[in-house]
Amino acid sequence: MKTLQAPIGVCVLAAVSAVALVAVVVTLSTPTVRADVRLATPPAAAPQPAQVSHLVTAPPASPTAEQKAAVQAEVKRRADILHGIASWYGGVFNGRRTASGEVYDMHAMTACHGTLPFGSVVKVINRKNKRSVVVRITDRGDLVEEGRIIDLSYAAAEKLAITQAGLAKVDLEVISLGGRSNP
Repeated sequence: MKTLQAPIGVCVLAAVSAVALVAVVVTLSTPTVRADVRLATPPAAAPQPAQVSHLVTAPPASPTAEQKAAVQAEVKRRADILHGIASWYGGVFNGRRTASGEVYDMHAMTACHGTLPFGSVVKVINRKNKRSVVVRITDRGDLVEEGRIIDLSYAAAEKLAITQAGLAKVDLEVISLGGRSNP
C-alpha cells in the first residue's frame, strides 16, 4: 500500500493558516473597551434624572450645611483615601455643560465623582504604574459599574496611562473639599 506524503511547504502553510484563523476568531470574539462610550445601565441601577450629569444645563444650588457636613464626615470616615476603579470620558462630551454648570474640556484636569462636592481637589494614583495626577471635581455621572469611583477627563487619564485600557485601579487622596455639592 502506498501512502501519500504532502510536501513540507504545504504542511507549514496549513499550520500558519490555522493559527491565523484562530487569531481572527479570538480577536473578533474579544470585547473592545471604548472609554468614551457610555454603557447601557441595568434597569435596577438606572440613575435618577438629577444624577444624569450631561443633561443638566443650569448651575446647581449651593449645598446645605447638613449636606456638606455629611460629605465631610464620609471623607473623614474613609481616612481621606478612597480606593476603586477609574474610567475616563472624552470627545463625546467635550464642549457640553457638566452638572456643575461648567463647560467640559477633555484637555483640562477635571473629573466626575458621585458624591464629592464640586470644586473638590483630589489626587488620583494609578496603583499599577504609580503615576498620579491632581484633578478638580466638576461633574456627576452614573458610576454604576461595580467599583468605579471616578470618571477622569481624557487629559488626566492620559497622564495616568489608562486611555488604552479604559479602566484602572486607583487610590484617591482628597486634598480639599469644594463648596458645592449635588444639585
